[in-house]
Amino acid sequence: MKQVYPAFIAEYEGTFLVYVPDMDIYTEAGSFVNAIEMARDAIGLKGIDFEDDGKELPLPSTQNEAVEKAKEDTEFFDYSTGILTYVDIDFSEYRRRHEEKTVRRNVTLPNWLNIEAERAHINVSKVLQEALKEKLQVANRI
Repeated sequence: MKQVYPAFIAEYEGTFLVYVPDMDIYTEAGSFVNAIEMARDAIGLKGIDFEDDGKELPLPSTQNEAVEKAKEDTEFFDYSTGILTYVDIDFSEYRRRHEEKTVRRNVTLPNWLNIEAERAHINVSKVLQEALKEKLQVANRI
């Protein structure tokens, strides 16, 4: 599912502060370009959380609604003084990319078995992946 959310980006003391009112997200970056990337990443992560919790994704606000939300939340900083931009996100693509990233796991093997695998030039990680896929009866997702 693709969506576009309004986001406010304001420069403050050399940092670019980001506020996405529809998702109640605050983040920051060192440049305007990185601020947009951080906003997209934060929206994607929050969207995955919503979906995993069985909640509906919030609908994007109109420009006027976004400005009003930003003006309501000025306790620490008035984001409505920043630049209002729109950040696109493809939630399905975002989830796919994050589910396919590799993670590091520690595996305990007897030393003799590890030595034999190294002698045979066996990629233990690959063997483990294949065994888990077979055991779980799942295939590659890509």
